[in-house]
Amino acid sequence: MGYLNYGARHVFEFDDRTLAHLQPVILAKLSRQESFAFTWTDRGHRRSIWLHPAITLSFQLAAEPSPRLNRAWLHALTKQANGSSGLRIVTEPDA
Repeated sequence: MGYLNYGARHVFEFDDRTLAHLQPVILAKLSRQESFAFTWTDRGHRRSIWLHPAITLSFQLAAEPSPRLNRAWLHALTKQANGSSGLRIVTEPDA
């Protein structure tokens, strides 16, 4: 399992494969100084956070080496992140 650390007090757990795919999508948006919503389901509860470039963010993945990235999933996540509802985790498509 990996962790997304957001701000001083927020730590969210994700499986390594999902987090490895979220990382480049999130970092691309923040590097362009874009703020956006990120929504996912955690243990049956819907969570949403507002990601902003000024708030400290880090990723911790347990797997070494990092999982191989699926370009189709990166594209689907990027499309979500650029939409009006913000980033949502979608099911990984076949590569």
